Amino acid sequence: MIEKVRAFIDKHRLLAEGTTVIVGVSGGPDSLALLHVLLSLRGERKLRLVAAHVDHMFRGRESEEDMEFVKHFCAQHRIVCEAAQIDVRAFQRRMGMGAQEAARRCRYDFFAKMMEKHRAQYLALGHHGDDQVETILMRLVRGSTSKGYAGIPVKRPFQGGDLIRPLLAVSRAEIEDYCAKEGLAPRRDPSNEKDDYTRNRFRHHIIPLLRQENPRLHERFQQYSEMMAEDERFLEELASEALNKVMENELGDVVLRIGPFLALPRPLQRRALQELLLRLYGGVPPALTSVHIHHILMLCESGQPSGTLDLPQGLQAVRSYDRCLFTFGQKPCGKGYRFELPVPARLPLPNGRAIVSEFREHYPGKQAGKDVFIIDPASIALPLYVRTRRHGDRMVLKGTGGTKKLKEIFIEAKVPRMERDCWPVVEDADGRVLWVPGLKKSAFEAKNQGKGPYILLHYQAMNS
Repeated sequence: MIEKVRAFIDKHRLLAEGTTVIVGVSGGPDSLALLHVLLSLRGERKLRLVAAHVDHMFRGRESEEDMEFVKHFCAQHRIVCEAAQIDVRAFQRRMGMGAQEAARRCRYDFFAKMMEKHRAQYLALGHHGDDQVETILMRLVRGSTSKGYAGIPVKRPFQGGDLIRPLLAVSRAEIEDYCAKEGLAPRRDPSNEKDDYTRNRFRHHIIPLLRQENPRLHERFQQYSEMMAEDERFLEELASEALNKVMENELGDVVLRIGPFLALPRPLQRRALQELLLRLYGGVPPALTSVHIHHILMLCESGQPSGTLDLPQGLQAVRSYDRCLFTFGQKPCGKGYRFELPVPARLPLPNGRAIVSEFREHYPGKQAGKDVFIIDPASIALPLYVRTRRHGDRMVLKGTGGTKKLKEIFIEAKVPRMERDCWPVVEDADGRVLWVPGLKKSAFEAKNQGKGPYILLHYQAMNS
């Protein structure tokens, strides 16, 4: 088995000479065999080994004995041992997560601290070929992302170094045989024999049937995993480039431009969404699956101009016309607002923009665009106010003399529903709508009458 592991390490360039390796050791067959194999390679590779053990305190005295076993084994073989007892159940209650997820979080946090303490380049874990088979099958059945279907990676970045899994080249049976031949007496976790966990059911009932069809099952699945990982890396690079062309950052949220996005090939669409979610979450949460990706695609392809999709951890995808907003919290204006607009002044608004007002002694000249509005104070009632829309709002349109509902103005401009409730409306003291900044001017905009002063309003970004 040592030769298999050595060849696997060389193939994937897992261990550089003269480096420090933190080895996660539970005391079970897999991790104990990994520590023993690395101990056999320590001299030729000039490795410094540090065993790291976490007692999750799930099994009382029994798990404490596992910790003492690991300490004793390391003392016998002159291996530095770092061990910690962590009350995972207390952490689980505090964080509101499942037992296995809480245990994993605590364990990896401890490994990270050990990497930093010992300035290690590697964290080695004992996942083996059968673990790979179980993981891939479970993800295929449950649903996952494209990257998830590749299974357990051989190597990935971790705490400034690399997390490596040298035993993916061998099966559980080979590890048991190795332990027996080397006289190792690993500890056994009785929970591994129960069918309470999904992984155990795959292990006890499905894997044996598949192995009857192919005794080298783990090798075939590892080849599949590596091939999938290589293909995925290539497609991810293409998807990341494509995503940057079809998305925009907006006040901490992300907006996907639906037209250009749907023009991408379907494989890039899926991976672009995975990359987008990865950026938003800072990692892919366990609750996220291929079903969520499928639902986002359906939302973008829908013939309906609007819709909302709830995603894990409070993330929402909000479709509005040709935009899809991804946000961890819509930003409603509550009951709305109404601010007095003094002149001169700079009035910050809840939507992240501002209205700047100033006096001009002479007519400032015809202003192009809908972000500037000119007022003759003699033709309106002061003071001015900036408020949110109200039911039934109408304005007298410039150039026509007719009126139009603000609701229709928002719809024609394709303003997303969630933005309409925060959009500013400028009115005078008599409640006449003068201007919807950025969208529409009313008939009250001043013309050059040769008299002054005039009020000039600018609608602009907050930092302009």
